[in-house]
Amino acid sequence: MRPQLLKVSKEPRHSFSVRQDLVPYINNRWHYHVEVELIHFKKGEGTQFIGDNIRHFKSGDVVLVGSGLPHYWRFDDSYFNESTRSCADVRVAHFCPDFWGNQFMELPENVHLKTVLEKARRGVQVTGRTKQKVAELLEELLHQEGSSRITLLMEALATIANCKQLECLSSIGFKHDFVEAENDRVNAIYEYSLKNFKRPIQLDEIAGVANISPNSFCRYFKSRTRKTYSQFLIEIRVGHACKLLIENNLSIKQLCYESGFNNFTSFHKYFKLITGKSPLCYQKEFNVK
Repeated sequence: MRPQLLKVSKEPRHSFSVRQDLVPYINNRWHYHVEVELIHFKKGEGTQFIGDNIRHFKSGDVVLVGSGLPHYWRFDDSYFNESTRSCADVRVAHFCPDFWGNQFMELPENVHLKTVLEKARRGVQVTGRTKQKVAELLEELLHQEGSSRITLLMEALATIANCKQLECLSSIGFKHDFVEAENDRVNAIYEYSLKNFKRPIQLDEIAGVANISPNSFCRYFKSRTRKTYSQFLIEIRVGHACKLLIENNLSIKQLCYESGFNNFTSFHKYFKLITGKSPLCYQKEFNVK
């Protein structure tokens, strides 16, 4: 899919930006930027797209996204209802990989920082105790000035680099093309799919949303994402099922249909294929954590 180039602003007295977002629609589009992004969702949940990886995101998550890697966090519909009590609270830092100078990362003491930024080109999910430490450092960064900002950012990256439980998100072979004219088409496909995945979406229906013929849509989608549209929908549905397993007391069969699958056999098959676990094992492991 072809993302929108986003220009990240920063104050003249700062070499990189750190901010707090309290609304769910900030940069709520498929986009990329030259800056590396370190983000902590203190409050908020929805669907996360990083490269060709799709999964559910939730409060507490910490993610590092490398320079030029397309990404998109789409908050759940409940965050956009006027009567909702759901609120977003996100901390995010953006910095150019070489903002501290071309030779800084070549210093032997910084090999671990260079390695983690290279991993971030695929997107990195920070897990375990490390994500809480990084969240605390981002919180502190919001209120610091001067050289303390740089040392805190370095400490956050070093903490991530030393984590034994990093999870790379996008596949090694993921490629993307930057054609600005296709932004509206891409976002229309994403938005329509996320709003309607609980029911069958016909090929001519989604092709109409993209304003191309069904045959052209299949080729278009596969050439951009390296997956079929049906596979894309399955990943969204499994991500939603993961959310329901964590948050609700529904039976497995109930959440199967609530996630858009029309039979339990296919639900169980695709859930295990994508997550590597059965629905019950996934739920039990999360509860233990």
